[in-house]
Amino acid sequence: MMTNKTEQFEVVKSDEEWRAILTPEQYQVMRHHGTERPGSCALLHEKRAGTFTCAACGQKLFVADRKFESGTGWPSFFSPIEGSIGTTVDNGHFMTRTEVHCSRCGGHLGHVFDDGPPPTGLRYCINGVALNFEPM
Repeated sequence: MMTNKTEQFEVVKSDEEWRAILTPEQYQVMRHHGTERPGSCALLHEKRAGTFTCAACGQKLFVADRKFESGTGWPSFFSPIEGSIGTTVDNGHFMTRTEVHCSRCGGHLGHVFDDGPPPTGLRYCINGVALNFEPM
């Protein structure tokens, strides 16, 4: 996993433990920086009030009222819950992007871009398989 080598996470598991608790697709996305097919996740269309949590460790990441339709095919949010997200520089795919991960377990979630709506102007483009949803 390509996280900041000095970053310490509260939840640490062996590769075998992650494989046991994550689906193969979740494992590929969250532990090996994969990406799900755009438009393939049911959470893309989730509109109920509630909270989106990390599929690997359960940490609360995003509140549903911060979600918006970006047209990208992935769930998008303009702001995470404070302290829930960490970032690293991603130089893959011949470009530089800001990767976002769960601050509790280090699981890869997606990327953040500066083309989002007010009030932040940010778009957290998140793999739906990296999330669970808890309705209110």
